Amino acid sequence: MSVYDYSATTLRGEEKQLSDFRGKVLLIVNTASRCGFTPQYAELEALYRKRAAAGLVVLGFPCNQFGGQEPGDAAEIGAFCSQTYGVTFPMFGKVEVNGAGAHPLFRYLKSERKGVAGTEQIKWNFTKFLVDREGRVEARFAPTTRPSEIDPEILRYL
Repeated sequence: MSVYDYSATTLRGEEKQLSDFRGKVLLIVNTASRCGFTPQYAELEALYRKRAAAGLVVLGFPCNQFGGQEPGDAAEIGAFCSQTYGVTFPMFGKVEVNGAGAHPLFRYLKSERKGVAGTEQIKWNFTKFLVDREGRVEARFAPTTRPSEIDPEILRYL
């Protein structure tokens, strides 16, 4: 198994195979528009623009499981991300990342890279997973880890 075995619905309602990103380095992030970490969208976009030509793709997955901080629908999320932070990286429809309704991709990511003290649960918005060009989950970063701090790790896989 790898991330390439999964698909997800984009903000536009289209089913997207993650295998379309084969050969790229992926930074997969559960996001929210009304979170204390929401300004990380700016750093995620800057990182994407800086490293896209070398093969990095940031994938955003809005999630409303943490304090109801992503209450909007797909159109509202898309407008907020583009108008407020100039987001151009791929954004997907709202997903759950924990519990029985967790999206299969996030179940896989969590099983491959556990969090603090070996837990699989995602603790909050803006947890980040780094995936290499072969679709292997190489690292997991806490919400408090700023995207710019991940850049040296990303360079190892580009």
